Amino acid sequence: MYSKKKIHFEISERKVLLRIFDVVFVLLALYGIGNLFDFDYFNISATNFYWTIVLALYITLFGSVFEIYNLQVASNQFQVVKGIILTASTTVLIYLLTPMFTPVLPSNRLQILYFFFAVTGALLAWRIFYAGFLASTRFEKKAVLVCDKNQLTELVNALAKEDPHYKIIGYVNSDSDSQSEEVVKLKSILPEKLGHFVKKNQISEIVIASQKTDGITTILYSQLLHLLENGITIREYTQLYETIAHRIPVQFVSRDFYRYFPFSRNNHNKLYLSSIRVMEVLTSIIGLIVGAVLVPFIWFGNKINNNGPLFYTQERVGKNGVVFQIYKFRTMIQNAENGKEAIFAIQNDVRITPFGKFMRKARIDEFPQFLNILKGDMGVIGPRPERPFFVKQLAKVMPFYETRHVIKPGLTGWAQVNYSYGESIEESLVKLQYDLYYIKHRSIFLDTNIIIKTLSTVVFYRGQ
Repeated sequence: MYSKKKIHFEISERKVLLRIFDVVFVLLALYGIGNLFDFDYFNISATNFYWTIVLALYITLFGSVFEIYNLQVASNQFQVVKGIILTASTTVLIYLLTPMFTPVLPSNRLQILYFFFAVTGALLAWRIFYAGFLASTRFEKKAVLVCDKNQLTELVNALAKEDPHYKIIGYVNSDSDSQSEEVVKLKSILPEKLGHFVKKNQISEIVIASQKTDGITTILYSQLLHLLENGITIREYTQLYETIAHRIPVQFVSRDFYRYFPFSRNNHNKLYLSSIRVMEVLTSIIGLIVGAVLVPFIWFGNKINNNGPLFYTQERVGKNGVVFQIYKFRTMIQNAENGKEAIFAIQNDVRITPFGKFMRKARIDEFPQFLNILKGDMGVIGPRPERPFFVKQLAKVMPFYETRHVIKPGLTGWAQVNYSYGESIEESLVKLQYDLYYIKHRSIFLDTNIIIKTLSTVVFYRGQ
């Protein structure tokens, strides 16, 4: 067996770790304060165990909204402080305001301060420890890549961008005819030396990225089989990338893509689809009511600043390629494209009026789309509906682009909460990867994750 002294947490495992220890540290802090001070608002016992469950749910829910489970945020001590203060403040406030599930408000208001400082202090102490130690390079995972030499730089850089703690330290060239020179400086390993290199460098995984079956020679296959028998993990590159990045790496697979892309069963699950539809109808009714209340204020702001029609419609491509009219509050100047062909909207687009920018940031401009949801043109969650002109343009250069249309487009989606505007063909490819990931892994859990991330977008005023 090969020894593995390094410790590495996968993306999902690290997020679970953060959630568990957030709750554990808070409960330990409350228990300690209860013993040291005159604090009896929150007591942990068998008779009131549900108080603990509710507190744990609030911490993880609001922590998700304020992004303290975003791994990039969690590993940065400065960024995580803001998220923790917002999480702790909201958790304590909601906990105090829901006495049907939590302890009755204490008569001594000092108890509330004890409660707040215990929650905040525990979260800060644990997260500072995490950012300073657990997120350090001590927890890197070392891997060897088996690939064609001319793909080496692209493959290595793609992984490094998504998880800097996942280190490719060597490679086996699976294309003997390749004459290209690698840009990244990695150790080139001869197939017959692979086992020795793995043992010497404490490698945790072998990643296979070669798309040529004849590149896996008999010698290399024998080495891989021996490593597998000795407990070394062997993974296929696209599966690894999908696990780390939460998107489908369509740029790394050939045109027989559907062989790699089993659709989620929920795309045809009648119970799931019926439940989602009921939720969509209820959500759209509430959204239209809220939108109706906001209309006078939006009309006033539009009259002063936008000086044009309040609503506008535009053709968008929906499920199965059916074109429909989308409804929105207008945020751009009139005749924004001035009779020219359609152009991508971009960040800081000069066509967006100041009041329109405010509505986009707060996502207010999208309230009329609840009518599209009620009609069934759209869902609450799904790929963002695109204009027919762009669909034709993008489908020419992206063979899998129209796969987005196998489900209804959505008001929000996995691509929207993970990526900004698709201002170019290259950025639209990234958004497509996220959309395909959603279609492949569609579930109640992923839908809930998207809703929480959408709330975070609204709270932090990051609409576009």
